[in-house]
Amino acid sequence: MKKDKKNIPIVFMVAGMSSRFGGIPKPFVQVGPNNETLIEIMVDYSIKNGFGKIVFIVGDKTENLFKSKFGVEYKGKPVFYAKQSIDAETRDKPWGTCEAVVLAKDFIDDDFVVCNGDDFHSEEAIKMIFDFISNNDVSAAVGGDLIESLPDIGTVNRGVFFTDEKGYINEIKEVIGISKENYKQHGLFENNLVNHSIMLLNRKNLLILEKYLVEFKLNHDGDRKSECYLPVELSRLIKSGNIIIKLLRAPENLIGVTNPGDELILKKFLTEKLTTSSKS
Repeated sequence: MKKDKKNIPIVFMVAGMSSRFGGIPKPFVQVGPNNETLIEIMVDYSIKNGFGKIVFIVGDKTENLFKSKFGVEYKGKPVFYAKQSIDAETRDKPWGTCEAVVLAKDFIDDDFVVCNGDDFHSEEAIKMIFDFISNNDVSAAVGGDLIESLPDIGTVNRGVFFTDEKGYINEIKEVIGISKENYKQHGLFENNLVNHSIMLLNRKNLLILEKYLVEFKLNHDGDRKSECYLPVELSRLIKSGNIIIKLLRAPENLIGVTNPGDELILKKFLTEKLTTSSKS
């Protein structure tokens, strides 16, 4: 049965302040040919390709920035905000990406797409995952080769996908601190498939993830830094039979904005892409 997609939300996780970028939130780094911000570009892609609702998971220090920029309506689409706060008496950082996505549940009725607002997601990737919703009853995640997702300088965290012969994900492992110099030391290969941090999920998944999050917090009571990672908990969902996730091969390489200088690489890429498309 074909689904009605007119009100599908896209959720952007944008609670962090990006200390490596001098306190400027990475989503507000200017990477477009005309100095458009990273988040503007991706929200515009989302609206253009059919998403009907925008949800931002903001933090204590990013809430006002996003509300000032996007308000309660942006280009005719409603905008909603969920807040990921920190109790400074007990925590040094938020509880992680699983907590972030669970916080969006009040704005989710059925299917939704969640993505990391700190990385660049191409229009092709956003369109691909939106189009997948129409005639599929399973979840999906966009991924690509590890080596193509690693920056020239610095380290990143990646969710590594393991799939069956039909392209369904049977396990996700969160690997911390990967670089082009050390990925083999992590037991990884160039063509390992990794999460591009854009996924199609649904409300039923969220309610189970919420239970997992409660368990995690109880098991880590008094821990100021441990994080509940979304890929790890999704892997748990897969193994329990509560979710089926199809891997969608990314149409383009992931260009992360992790370390200072990454934004210049992305700006060059987007400028060249726009120039090429205008000539064709």
